[in-house]
Amino acid sequence: PSPVDTNPSMEVKTSLLDNMIGVGDMVLLEPLNEDSFIENLRSRFDHNEIYTYIGSVVISMNPYRSLPIYTPQKVEEYRNRNFYELSPHIYALADEAYRSLRDQDKDQCILITGESGAGKTEASKLVMSYVAAVCGKGQEVNKVKEQLLQSNPVLEAFGNAKTMRNDNSSRFGKYMDIEFDFKGDPLGGVISNYLLEKSRVCKQPRGERNFHIFYQLLSGASDDTLLKLKLDRDFSKYNYLSLDSANVNGLDDAASFRTVRNAMQIVGFMEDEVQSVLELVAAVLKLGNIEFKPESRVNGFDESRVKDKNDLKEMCELLGIEQSVLERAFSYRTVEAKMEKMSTTLNVAQAYYARDALAKNLYSRLFSWLVTRINESIKAQAKTRHKVMGVLDIYGFEIFEDNSFEQFIINYCNEKLQQIFIELTLREEQEEYIREDIEWTNIVYFNNAVICDLIENNQNGILAMLDEECLRPGTVTDDTFLDKLNTICAEHQHFESRLSKNSKFLTDHSLPHSCFRIQHYAGKVLYRVEGFVDKNNDLLYRDLSQAMYKATHSLMRQLFPEGNPAKVNLKRPPTAGFQFKASVGVLMKNLQTKNPNYIRCIKPNDKKVAHIFTDSLVCHQVRYLGLMENVRVRRAGYAFRQPYESCLKRYKMLCKTTWPQWRGPARDGVAVLLTDCSVPTEEFAYGRSKIFIRNPRTLFTLEERRRACLEDLATLIQKIYRGWKSRTHFLLLKKSQVVVAAWYRRYAQQNKYQKIKSASLVMQSFIRGWKARNILRQLKYEKRCKEAVTTIAAYWHGTQVRRDYRKFFRANAGKKIYNFTIQRIMQKYFLGLKTTTMSPMDNTWPAKPYGFLEGAHTELRRIFHLWRCKKYRGQFTEEKKAVYEEKLEASEIFKDKKALYPSSVSQPFKGDYLEIQKNPKYQKLNSAVEEKVLLADLVNKINRANGKGSPRLFLLTKSNFVLADQKTGQVKTSVPLPDLASVSVSTQSDGFFALKLKEGSASASKGDFLLSSDHLIEIITKLHRIGTTAADRDQINIDISDEFLVQFKQDKVCVKFIQGGPKNGNSAACKRKNNRLLEVSVPSP
Repeated sequence: PSPVDTNPSMEVKTSLLDNMIGVGDMVLLEPLNEDSFIENLRSRFDHNEIYTYIGSVVISMNPYRSLPIYTPQKVEEYRNRNFYELSPHIYALADEAYRSLRDQDKDQCILITGESGAGKTEASKLVMSYVAAVCGKGQEVNKVKEQLLQSNPVLEAFGNAKTMRNDNSSRFGKYMDIEFDFKGDPLGGVISNYLLEKSRVCKQPRGERNFHIFYQLLSGASDDTLLKLKLDRDFSKYNYLSLDSANVNGLDDAASFRTVRNAMQIVGFMEDEVQSVLELVAAVLKLGNIEFKPESRVNGFDESRVKDKNDLKEMCELLGIEQSVLERAFSYRTVEAKMEKMSTTLNVAQAYYARDALAKNLYSRLFSWLVTRINESIKAQAKTRHKVMGVLDIYGFEIFEDNSFEQFIINYCNEKLQQIFIELTLREEQEEYIREDIEWTNIVYFNNAVICDLIENNQNGILAMLDEECLRPGTVTDDTFLDKLNTICAEHQHFESRLSKNSKFLTDHSLPHSCFRIQHYAGKVLYRVEGFVDKNNDLLYRDLSQAMYKATHSLMRQLFPEGNPAKVNLKRPPTAGFQFKASVGVLMKNLQTKNPNYIRCIKPNDKKVAHIFTDSLVCHQVRYLGLMENVRVRRAGYAFRQPYESCLKRYKMLCKTTWPQWRGPARDGVAVLLTDCSVPTEEFAYGRSKIFIRNPRTLFTLEERRRACLEDLATLIQKIYRGWKSRTHFLLLKKSQVVVAAWYRRYAQQNKYQKIKSASLVMQSFIRGWKARNILRQLKYEKRCKEAVTTIAAYWHGTQVRRDYRKFFRANAGKKIYNFTIQRIMQKYFLGLKTTTMSPMDNTWPAKPYGFLEGAHTELRRIFHLWRCKKYRGQFTEEKKAVYEEKLEASEIFKDKKALYPSSVSQPFKGDYLEIQKNPKYQKLNSAVEEKVLLADLVNKINRANGKGSPRLFLLTKSNFVLADQKTGQVKTSVPLPDLASVSVSTQSDGFFALKLKEGSASASKGDFLLSSDHLIEIITKLHRIGTTAADRDQINIDISDEFLVQFKQDKVCVKFIQGGPKNGNSAACKRKNNRLLEVSVPSP
């Protein structure tokens, strides 16, 4: 086993060269050829090392699966670290670019290239997410970062599609400038888009899909939204959507739609803008369903007509266009030349061409509007100068079986990128050599400027000839364009066609007649000229533009400004090739002002699965990405360079002079080190701050010697560590033994002490017990002696007393015994009286034990009853005392005289039953009565005419009584109490009473009052009590009789009370028998 047991997962790397799998930097590859290059990529890919360097260029292999190398911990690991300090990673490049921008004030650009499916879009996302993670924090900064990151889902939905090579292929080029302030915090950004593949809107190759947004809208939108957009969820109902790959494994279109809606909201789209965008997407789908049929005319030409106008109608409703205007635009075309206008009919083929052209233009212009709208939201608000980091995610070099106009201009763009890459790489190398004072030798490399000139030359370039052919009057076809190429480019060394080769007497059956071939830097590409002219023209009939401009939809006038009739421009619009060439020119100028950083993306297989590495496919990509050329340029001079400090720190253990610490300058230490290692002088050169090593073999030799030396050092460290560990363990054991012994001795002494202590306590207890028993025995003896002496003395004194008093005993004994007996009987009698209760209601009293106590027994009972009554009355308050006095007076008046009395005894006299002081209903009545109300109750006043009662309020004060109306509280009668002569009641249990007034009094004219009340006992008691206590009036007489006379004004009426049967109910009833008799029937008790 190795003397050093290391755990790779726990090891801290300090250099790219530590524990390399294969070679981390292709510049160090030895030998350098295509096979070793591919084998190194394969070896690293098999060990999940998907990133490899070529100097400062990052090669990224698509793993087609998630790897745990993008965690927040990884971000922190690569943050503020040297580029070559850790294993190759895209974070290292992003950190280097960000720190150069922040600290050195250098604008940066990151160029991400590779073919479809190689992972360019994911790489750009990783770069942006890393920069977002390491830059500053804050509410405004976080909002800007979130908007920049959320612009990706929106652009991917509208610009990406599923292809044979990639399920999320970008079908447009994107360049984003992210702007930072002086602190390195993001302020905003600007996005530029290049060449959206709009032909995909109308037609997709087999096995591919249209743009994602169409499927996301139909899958994820709510039923209400689809109803507003006049759409159906069924993909098969739309001609522009391919059905063989509508559903893709791993893609959730419904969830993606929700993500896009949320991203648009974060970026800053208003709800009406989102709705407008979705309406245009729906309009494109509806446009694809419009079909045409021929209709013959008189002149013999066919004219196109719309078959089913339902889809046309719905599309017009979505866009706000008159149906007749759009229908005419599909049937006629207006041609204007100078002052003349001519209208021609469109046949079915031309109508379908017009329909598809409108769909492509509508979608591509919508996409451009989206980019512009996003730029409005994410642009930097501050006017100061910004630092800029550009991220270019653009299509890689494309070589298909059938290459057309799109592949031609894409490859032209890659030629320009390769040209700037070689120029900037060489310039960077040359600048470093000059900066380090190393002699610069010219590097021989292939300059692809000749290919760029073949394509973009303004006089005889391919794009210029294509534009010239498109603008030429007369019959223009793809074949006439090819003939022109054969005429002008036939002698060019990088151009081939069947005609040019035949003119040189060569035969090549792989080159068809309708094709031409260009020798690009990445290899030969065969282009089919079919469609070049039409795609370059990108023609949209003016009638359709004007029809779109007339739409009431909010976006249409912005998307089709050329349709404005007031601004008709007869000039032909610029061609697609001219526009793209201009865009690429602007992009190249932009890139040349920035410090470049490169990410070359490679896909390992065409099956889009993990763990498969196809050598031929990777080799093809390595060739057209020019990676071998890149390595050769990089290592043309010195393959490896490193700062003196880092070099000395890494290799100082190889020389005894520099180990373990070199005290002098780092350069002198490196010189001593290389001399001691016998490195030939032609293998290295000294720069100002770096050591330059020419051959990678020299570096690997140093690495091998360092690895062997590290093993020896590890063995030495292990030996010293084990010795230290053993000594430490021994000292710890020794210290522990001393502690254990001390604790044991303490424990033993404590046990011994406890035993001695417990034995002493036992002995002490036994001795104390013996002494206590002796003292107790002595005390008991002394006590017995005292008792004996006392007993003897008592007996002796008794004997003496009896002897002295014996002569008097017989004369006084009887009297003393009698007195003693009487005393004991009285004592027992009085003790028996203690059981009597204090309640005045308790009539129990102990029986007299002896006859001689009869007088005392009766008197004591009377005195005790009076005393306990007094004690009971002493507990009364004045109010309670008054109540009991009233109860007592009621007892004197009614007891044994009125049958109603017993039921009233238990009911307290409340007095105010109406709560006249609190009830707001009687506020007026209360104010009318000046004196204090002693009693307020509801009574019935008996009518002499029919014997029926009317409810009245009865109020009693000290000077008068009042009868008032129950409902209104108005006083009906007020009678002074001196005018009251007597009160008559029956002996039965009824509540009737008559108030008889004195004859000749002021109130007598109204006659007597016959009333009925539930509180009769209390009313009469209070009337009687007031008459008793008043000194200025006579006492009111109480007449208790079952028959009495009542004076009703001039007539006297007899009121007679009789016992009634059960039929009368539970209450007394009064009936008039004649003019002189009222009969009251009282129920039997």
